Amino acid sequence: MLPDLESLRCFEAAATHLSFRIAAKAVALSPAAFGDRIKRLEEQLAASLFARSTRRVALTPAGHRLLVQARRVLDEAARCVHVVRDDAAPIPYALTLGTRFELGLSWLTPALRPLHAQRPERTLHLVFGDSADLLARARNAVLDALVTSARLSAGNLAYELLHTEDYVFVGSTALIGRRPLARGADAAHHTLLDISPELPLFRYFLDARRGESWTFAKLEYLGTIGAIRLRALQGAGVAVLPRYFVEPDLHARRLVRLVPRTQLQRDAFRLVWRANHPRQAELRVLAADLARLPLA
Repeated sequence: MLPDLESLRCFEAAATHLSFRIAAKAVALSPAAFGDRIKRLEEQLAASLFARSTRRVALTPAGHRLLVQARRVLDEAARCVHVVRDDAAPIPYALTLGTRFELGLSWLTPALRPLHAQRPERTLHLVFGDSADLLARARNAVLDALVTSARLSAGNLAYELLHTEDYVFVGSTALIGRRPLARGADAAHHTLLDISPELPLFRYFLDARRGESWTFAKLEYLGTIGAIRLRALQGAGVAVLPRYFVEPDLHARRLVRLVPRTQLQRDAFRLVWRANHPRQAELRVLAADLARLPLA
């Protein structure tokens, strides 16, 4: 027996969300009916498509291979309606994008409305996570693409630049009023806030001040730039953060720039997808549309 379209649609939803509960809701089925669909598809193909535990769902190698083909089949099935109608309306399609939490909430989620208004035939789904996990999911075809400023090392990826990402070294106005920070020696009186022990954010400052030593009294790791911003506003420490993310705080003088004459290293947001993606043309159009929307 050949797999039916409804089972492939359920499989694609489960592979995208990596949660049977969320995927069942997305395709308007009960969890039990959804589970039966996946079980039937695995029996038809004589292969396990998901590795399931009480805490997580992951695609098996067979599931990764099927996902690319399943999306092609579902795309072609959707085109059948337009072929029969023989109209000139654009053919609907969907893209699933990965994004960091802060960028997704502050920029991409508000962008969904203007993006849909520009191209009503395009549906965008968002998946939130950290850059390393999202990159792996894009390489394995679980995501169509992701928006990231992470450095890319693999050669099987394609990308388009979206926006330059500027960084600023900041501290709360009250904290810096009490304890100025203008040179390396002053760091001994401050706590540095960053994402992880590798100090990926502070590296943008250090790379611009080669040869200098900045030894802080304490380091605090917070995992996300949203948490770092809140701690900086509380006066708990100083941090390097994306300018777009703290521009309102700088304007309101809740935060102040530190060592303002130092031009920090820059990065860039990119729309990244696996090479030879079947919707590469649509992804390049999406990249152009995103590049026209200012960061917020």
